[in-house]
Amino acid sequence: MDRHWRIEWDQEQLAWLHFDMAESSVNLLSLETLEVLDSQLQSLQHSAAKGLVILSDKPAGFMAGADVKGFALPSSEEQIKAHLQQVHAILQRLEELPFPTLALIHGFCLGGGLELALACDYRIARDDPATRLGFPEVRLGIFPGYGGTARSFETLAPLDALRLMLSGRNIDARRALHIGLVDRIAAERLERITARHLLKEAPPKQRPKLSQRILNSRPLRLPLAWMVERQTAKRVRKAHYPAPFALIDHWRHAGDQRAQLFEGEAQRVPRLLRSKTAQNLIHVFFLQERLKSLGNDSGFKPQHLHVIGGGVMGGDIAAWCALKGLRVSLQDREAKYLSRALASAHQLFSKRLKSRREVQAAMDRLMPDPKGNGIAHADVIIEAVFEDTRVKQSLFRKLEARARPNALLASNTSSIPLEIIGVAMRRPERLIGLHFFNPVARMQLVEVVHGEQTAAEQISRGASFARRIDKLPVPVKSYPGFLVNRVLMPYLLEAMELLEEGVPGPVIDKAAVD
Repeated sequence: MDRHWRIEWDQEQLAWLHFDMAESSVNLLSLETLEVLDSQLQSLQHSAAKGLVILSDKPAGFMAGADVKGFALPSSEEQIKAHLQQVHAILQRLEELPFPTLALIHGFCLGGGLELALACDYRIARDDPATRLGFPEVRLGIFPGYGGTARSFETLAPLDALRLMLSGRNIDARRALHIGLVDRIAAERLERITARHLLKEAPPKQRPKLSQRILNSRPLRLPLAWMVERQTAKRVRKAHYPAPFALIDHWRHAGDQRAQLFEGEAQRVPRLLRSKTAQNLIHVFFLQERLKSLGNDSGFKPQHLHVIGGGVMGGDIAAWCALKGLRVSLQDREAKYLSRALASAHQLFSKRLKSRREVQAAMDRLMPDPKGNGIAHADVIIEAVFEDTRVKQSLFRKLEARARPNALLASNTSSIPLEIIGVAMRRPERLIGLHFFNPVARMQLVEVVHGEQTAAEQISRGASFARRIDKLPVPVKSYPGFLVNRVLMPYLLEAMELLEEGVPGPVIDKAAVD
């Protein structure tokens, strides 16, 4: 049995190629896994197979993409180009097999994994909310380099392909079916039957309609590229994020020429990957991965959150947590604040969720609780009232008596040391800070603040809670400004000094942006 890849044959002479990367929780396209894949494809070329299905044995998903650790290694542009051309050849071998091929996708299918799937004749995605497809490369300062641009423009309408690659965002199975990225969606129990039927039927490959293909022709492509470039420039600066603009230029010059698209990847991606921007973004990626691992060993699985304070921050924290599936009780003495918080939550749910049923389910999880009845049942209690030391001390003294003994007690304070708030508590070691940033729905970081007396277990539980609601926990000491504001303040103070010295405000703003 080969390492990473395993072939299973059925009675219909279909080959089922299972990907199960050794010593990894997810499948990645590393140098080793690609070499083994190439060996398997070479043996299949001369087999009696009537079809090939590529699937994953990992519960997490199909493939998480290329092994990003390799991107951080000091390689020359020539070495990177040679690697891309090697992968082009491997996926070309897959594409040219003398029988139909199919990618059976569940969970994450990202980056290089999606590029491999596009090299198959057909794609079936599991009809499940966990199924996500996308090209996140632009967030690493590059764009797809394993043939993904060429095959995306062949398979999708040009603007759909650009949108997928420029945004870096993932789409679900149903959206993928709608734009033609996958050929079928199927429930888990029907996946294999659907795969067999599709391989047996062997319809023509997915291609965009003529009215969409014509947009790839040079006369229409050039003005479209200009328009997309202008829209992109409104969101990001080329000097800071060159990859989106390089991708648009790549399409502008080679949009309907397959060979030129492959060559363009091999030329442009190495230059981008060697840039300071890409290396910094890759460094940020690894930092994020480290933060995502925090709290994994605590075993804390909160189900019910109680938020005290229905103002902007408290209401937004409550809404976000309800969106992420927690039961949330929101407490405030003023009914007007609860009403505003619920209206704001409904706007968030309507924007983020696809159906009225999902919106209603999220609203049902968010309960106005003016009397604080949820305190006795909550796994996590977050205080988000105004910054008044005596008010917070009194609040936590009462909370300690009413809350469950194992409930996580947290303050969203941005300025009052935990040691001062905890003076009124019998067990100040229970108290942590969970400092969210505004707007909560957009800002990824949550500072998990610990004071001198905070128990280590509580810090870990705070990190687990942050991960449960899809935020990145940053452990920090209870110190003025914590981390983010301590980094920000020198910039703001320097700007104020320059303004006092007579430097015009617009000049200061331009320097900050540049």
